[in-house]
Amino acid sequence: MNIHEYQAKDILRANGIPVPPGEVATTADQAVAVAEQFGGTVVVKAQVHSGGRGKAGGVKLAATTAEVREHAENILGMTISGLTVEKILVTPAEDIDTEAYVGVLIDRKSQAATFMVSAEGGIDIEEVAHTNPDAIRKLTVDPRYGLMNHQAYWLANSLYENAGLAKQTAKIIRQLYAAFTSSGASMIEINPLITTKSGEVKAIDAKMSIDDSELFRHPELVEYRDLSAEPAAETKAREADLSYVKLDGNVGCCVNGAGLAMATMDLVKYYGGEPANFLDIGGSSNPEKVVSALEIITSDPNVKVILFNIFGGITRGDDVARGIVEATKRIDIKPPIVIRLTGTNEKEGLEILAEAGFTAFSSMDEVVEQAVKIVNAG
Repeated sequence: MNIHEYQAKDILRANGIPVPPGEVATTADQAVAVAEQFGGTVVVKAQVHSGGRGKAGGVKLAATTAEVREHAENILGMTISGLTVEKILVTPAEDIDTEAYVGVLIDRKSQAATFMVSAEGGIDIEEVAHTNPDAIRKLTVDPRYGLMNHQAYWLANSLYENAGLAKQTAKIIRQLYAAFTSSGASMIEINPLITTKSGEVKAIDAKMSIDDSELFRHPELVEYRDLSAEPAAETKAREADLSYVKLDGNVGCCVNGAGLAMATMDLVKYYGGEPANFLDIGGSSNPEKVVSALEIITSDPNVKVILFNIFGGITRGDDVARGIVEATKRIDIKPPIVIRLTGTNEKEGLEILAEAGFTAFSSMDEVVEQAVKIVNAG
């Protein structure tokens, strides 16, 4: 779950990290009122789940209330990376001396929290990694011991030679790790972490993602979810307790079990097709989940064929079959459906499908090859 900058800053503040004040506005009048409250020059920032807001015109300095109003009116309603800006953050402008990057994320290779810091802040860390990888210092945190003080100083000293700045930054790094572990985050980055001419270190931007699997531990964070920023299909899948990820292909996949789903997508690629999604209905025997799965798959206009690959264990073949038949009654399904159904209650499931005019394969290779043939022939 991605959260907005202003929400991430609230979490950082709660963990003691120095973050400038700021308030969210949804209208130009509100933005002007907030700016008048702060006084002086402010920054008006679009709140969307996207990078590159500044390049898109979503971050503007405003020295007067007239400029605040103008920028707020221009930014609210604009589209950035396909997302409509519905909120803006108004925050005092800072006297920036230097900019750095500090981030922590779960590294899949090491299977642990990993820090990345760079003195080249204010730009995408991916660009730094590509053009100057030596400018990034990394540290993997041993989960048995957590982040140690000397490790925080080792990271901070790579950013600043000044002992006072390094001391402040080491504290911020420790606080960032505390925020990361206490919120169930999968990633937090501060970009930029600035120093001021008066010698202060502050986090003036923040980006954060919460692991969905951690939300049951942190119900207070669930309200941070912005449904308007998520694809409707993913919202529906989550509500139906389905695992769904949209992809760029045209073979809609409905499978039971994550491993089988991955193998199915690999096989689609092997036979020359492109999967349109990852969709795992799990081990449930509820036909309604199959109906929901088909509603989600058919909402993607790129899908040219729907492929069911069901290997029944806990999942019962007859329930999946009932779900397919019920969905065809409720939904106008235009793409052809090809089915492989084997395992628990296979015989009953095949009988249900046959009565509804469907045939099913028993071989995984055959059903995938057939699905790709349909797409390529169309």
